[in-house]
Amino acid sequence: WEACWTGGITNPINVIEQINYLLFIRRLDDMETLAERVANRTGKPMERRIFEENQQHLRWNQFRHLKPDAMFKVVQSEVFPFIKDLGSQKVGEETNISTFSKTLADANFMIPKASLLASAVELISGLDLDNADTAGDLYEYLLSKLSTSGINGQFRTPRHIIRMMVEIIDPEIGDRICDPACGTAGFLFSALGYLKEKYTSPEMVQVAEDGTRYGFVGDQMTDEQREAFNTDTFYGFDFDSTMLRVAAMNLWLHGVENPHIHYADTLSQKFEEADRYSVILANPPFKGSLDYADCNPNLLAEVKTKKTELLFLVLALRLLDMGGRAAIIVPDGVLFGSSNAHVGIRKSLVEDHQLEGVISMPSGVFKPYAGVSTAVLIFTKGGQTDNVWFYEMEHDGYSLDDKRNPVEENDIPDVVACWKQRQEKAFNEKNQARMAELKTEMAPLKQERLKHQEDINRLQFESVLDETNETLQAQLTLCKQELAELDEKIHVLQKEFNQLSRQFWVSKAEIAKNKYDLSASRYRQLEQDETFYPEPKVTLERMQRLESSITAQIKELEVLLG
Repeated sequence: WEACWTGGITNPINVIEQINYLLFIRRLDDMETLAERVANRTGKPMERRIFEENQQHLRWNQFRHLKPDAMFKVVQSEVFPFIKDLGSQKVGEETNISTFSKTLADANFMIPKASLLASAVELISGLDLDNADTAGDLYEYLLSKLSTSGINGQFRTPRHIIRMMVEIIDPEIGDRICDPACGTAGFLFSALGYLKEKYTSPEMVQVAEDGTRYGFVGDQMTDEQREAFNTDTFYGFDFDSTMLRVAAMNLWLHGVENPHIHYADTLSQKFEEADRYSVILANPPFKGSLDYADCNPNLLAEVKTKKTELLFLVLALRLLDMGGRAAIIVPDGVLFGSSNAHVGIRKSLVEDHQLEGVISMPSGVFKPYAGVSTAVLIFTKGGQTDNVWFYEMEHDGYSLDDKRNPVEENDIPDVVACWKQRQEKAFNEKNQARMAELKTEMAPLKQERLKHQEDINRLQFESVLDETNETLQAQLTLCKQELAELDEKIHVLQKEFNQLSRQFWVSKAEIAKNKYDLSASRYRQLEQDETFYPEPKVTLERMQRLESSITAQIKELEVLLG
């Protein structure tokens, strides 16, 4: 960032484009080097070469050793045109242009001087790019430099939230996975990794020192499945050309040779796709600008609104084929908004389709970009809603402030585990039985806690009247210690009870009765602990004793003062 800024590229969007092109060029060489090592070790020929024999000078580790002026000439006139043409094939006199090349068609090499290129190449050579969504991380960092990042909804969805949604949807090879507002393709990238992991033999998986699993190669895919994976699985749309190019390069680097990443405003009347996809994963913009005059009339016929979060839900239903599944992030207002548009879309999800689940997330998930509370809606086009599964998440593994530091509390593994077992009778019965046990176990402890609170309240009053009474002070200290021990016992049991109660079912009839309100807090059964308060007559009696004590002390003072 600093090198580009001081080197003459002052537009943050241009900075991210140029750095991503260089990252991509380096990763191409890394991939080719790895494939060469595997071929040498196994004795098998390389299945696919990125660089032909006459293109070896275009590789990162070749041109990076050139002097700045020579490097600049090679990258500008040969390497950059080479990456823009990746995937295209020459057939006779004509060239079949790949979708990847179409996405990069308007890409421009904008590094203005050789010294800046040499500096950037040196810095990028020092980066560890293994097993990392580096392009997405970089985009997230640069967004923090943009004053408009909160205005246009361009903040990046945290990868652990994306992974949770992908695991819940559980895509298969053969699914067409779409994100109609894809940005840098975080959802598609995560789905890609999930599928590769799912179709990788256990013996192929490697484990790092920190326990991270990697090396997913998808070796269990058949030829037909691999063809579908490469050419007919991942589809993304956006009208930010910079993000689209980042998305296309990100997917290409991870094995998708023909990523369908297209420039399109999916809410406009020019976007006519429908009934095509089996999976939609998305975090559409909540408060981006909307050209209402150009909005697709098919969407407005379903819900008359200018709110993009509602229109994207209608769009998702339109894009899905019958039986297709979706997991979409929405702001909390969608769950309880009282306008006709809000109630109408919720009613449609419940009455006309199968609303399967609602996961409420804590308000800090999208900090520092936004503090809005959000939820994940999980639904299937068509089908029938009988009961809706809810989960009220309170922790996501990170602090809920602007720093977002890792913390121990994390509900996400429980969210996924509960989702996968939600239909199992034995699982639900076990949960209900355990919750009943915990309530029974806590009841006498809470009664004892109330008695201790009453004793402390009394002893504190008595010690005020008789400050020199050491017996009272000792009793008060002991009572407080016993209360602290009780609180700790109750806390352990209450924490388990709260965890179990975070997931629950609500009937369609009850949801309809509440104007299709989908707020988890409306339905979650949480008992308020009883707190001790002295009886009014006790308080009155204490006031009288205090008054008598004060009167006696005033008389003593009068005597002393003569």
